[in-house]
Amino acid sequence: MVNKKWYGTLVLLLVIAIAATGCGGNGGGKGESKANAKLPAALQEKGDINIKVIRRIGGDDHTAQFLAGAKQEGEALGFKVDTFSANNDTAKFLDAIDQAANSDVDAVVLSHGNDEATVEAVRKLRDKGIEVVAFDSTGDLSQVEGVTLTSQKDESLAQFALDELVKEHGEEAKIVYLWVDGFPPMVRRNKVYSDTLEKYPGIKEVDRFGVASENTSVETQNAVAAMLAKHPKGEINAIFATWDAFAIGAARALIEAGRTEIKIYGIDVSNADLQIMQQADSPWVATAAVDAKLIGAVNLRLAAKKLAGEETPDTYDLDAALITQAQLKESKEEVNVSTLADVVPGWGASNAFEEDWMKAVKEAK
Repeated sequence: MVNKKWYGTLVLLLVIAIAATGCGGNGGGKGESKANAKLPAALQEKGDINIKVIRRIGGDDHTAQFLAGAKQEGEALGFKVDTFSANNDTAKFLDAIDQAANSDVDAVVLSHGNDEATVEAVRKLRDKGIEVVAFDSTGDLSQVEGVTLTSQKDESLAQFALDELVKEHGEEAKIVYLWVDGFPPMVRRNKVYSDTLEKYPGIKEVDRFGVASENTSVETQNAVAAMLAKHPKGEINAIFATWDAFAIGAARALIEAGRTEIKIYGIDVSNADLQIMQQADSPWVATAAVDAKLIGAVNLRLAAKKLAGEETPDTYDLDAALITQAQLKESKEEVNVSTLADVVPGWGASNAFEEDWMKAVKEAK
């Protein structure tokens, strides 16, 4: 004979358990399941997707934004995304790629790989079936089948900044060139610079230098400060800085020396850059850039398309824009990267490679 009291307790416990399970299903689990159902069949078959984002350079705001953009985009699609910056240490960069090759990673997004060792490391990734997208990296990676090479439109970046410099200082400007060799984007920017000097033979290059390290801005600041001691007012009109880490250091040196009559025309942008440009009497008057966070997101989308078995291009260039101090001053509020679109139309927005299934996944989460 069944004990009615015990039976009632058992039924109550079962009801509570079922209700609890139902509540859990209405939370994140159900949302994740709904989002996963929007994924292409190839991704659904793979199950959990792991992507590694590995950047050789680091220690700057551009790197932080790039990594954040890739991570945010990947996680919005339901992927696990790990990021790593080698802070200009080539050995650490190559070791991170090697570790990825020997893990359960499905795709790797690389940034600033610039030597033959990178090509061999990527070849190992591809031999293991790992998809690869490489930003601002050596063109020799085109030899490896299935790799997509992406970059900012470096020619446009350099041209925007130099055109603004010439417009404001004329065809006989006396300038300092901040540049470093050995990086594919720098090589492309240097080509535009050389062409500009050829086009305007009256432009005089007073000095040039540059170093890429963990302390690029500090080293640049010291170098510019030393240079100013050799060149009194009137001997330099402008500085062309091919990297915002150079421009930051140069701006600090000019401000500290009271030499803000020398104007800076740079490349790249970050919140720190915008803050300097908006300071009273700031010498940094223009910079050409692509939203670093968007760059990370677009590279991640390309990796996702590869994993989904969709066609991707061998190369892709992201459009650049010119940001001027005058535009920033038009705003009643201080401008940062998030609000830059208020003064630069179209800034930070691109649906490049954002497929309908990606939008559906994001909406379902």
